Amino acid sequence: MDDSIFIIFIAFGCLWAVMGTAIVFIFFKSDGQQEVKIGKWGLIVALPIVIPMAIAFIYAAVRR
Repeated sequence: MDDSIFIIFIAFGCLWAVMGTAIVFIFFKSDGQQEVKIGKWGLIVALPIVIPMAIAFIYAAVRR
């Protein structure tokens, strides 16, 4: 029960991250001239951000 505030904080953080990503895609698609493509440079930027977060979440879930 003591950790419930942190769970709420992380849930809202994840929600804001998903909404921010969706807004960026909507913003780029609103121009309508080009498709939004994620190339290898997008993956090179995104993977070092996503992989440590996933490892930290998995570690915290297993340790708990």
